[in-house]
Amino acid sequence: MKSRTLWSSLTAIVFAVSAVTAQKHSGTPPEVSPMPMKPEMTEIWEPEVTVVEPAKTLGDAPSDAITLFDGTNFDQWVSSKDSTSAAPWKIVDNDHFEVVPGSGNIQTKMKFGDVQLHIEFSAPDKVEGESQGRGNSGLFLQNRYELQILDSYQNRTYRNGQAGSIYKDKAPLVNAMRGPLEWNTYDVVYRAPRFKDDGQLDTPATITVLHNGVLVQNNTTINGNTYYIGLHNYPSAHGDDVISLQDHGNKTQFRNIWLRKL
Repeated sequence: MKSRTLWSSLTAIVFAVSAVTAQKHSGTPPEVSPMPMKPEMTEIWEPEVTVVEPAKTLGDAPSDAITLFDGTNFDQWVSSKDSTSAAPWKIVDNDHFEVVPGSGNIQTKMKFGDVQLHIEFSAPDKVEGESQGRGNSGLFLQNRYELQILDSYQNRTYRNGQAGSIYKDKAPLVNAMRGPLEWNTYDVVYRAPRFKDDGQLDTPATITVLHNGVLVQNNTTINGNTYYIGLHNYPSAHGDDVISLQDHGNKTQFRNIWLRKL
């Protein structure tokens, strides 16, 4: 029994030596086991992540935000009818502003593409009207793509035209509207469309919206320019553009507007 075991061991050694010798003569390098991973191999240290100081109060602007309205002035806004003229809407109590019906839209002086945006709005103090006639306005990103602003609290209208919708395009996931005398918030993450060198659409715009902290648009694809009549599309290439707010004939109110460029 011992001689058989010894013979088996000697045979295994001979075969192993023969394999190594054959490998050397064939020019094929021996297989090398990979180095075992260490924790530090997957640690990225540089560059250090930029520090942004969050606001002390939830919903207020962080340290790197551009403040578009803080209650005191319209310095960041102009009339959409004439961009050399001041915004024609009314500031109330150094706190918020309201639409002056018939005066036209207002727009930012600065142009933007990808943004994180915060805006607060409420219906007019006097609640009246129904469907699209109640607290109607709109937030236009790049002056083209409308996130609908409407008093949708117990106010039936078409799904893709209520608060939180991409107007006449995508309905919100849910209706998270507060009562007419309360303030609402939109927190928006918007990615602008990309265009090819020949002007054709490469990737469409997308948007994520939290309405009063509730997700109502989840990385939603925007199908193009907002139209009241007809299907939405991307008729031409464009770059950064202004953000505008709509005069739809209602005294809709706004406050605490800021954004971060992404």
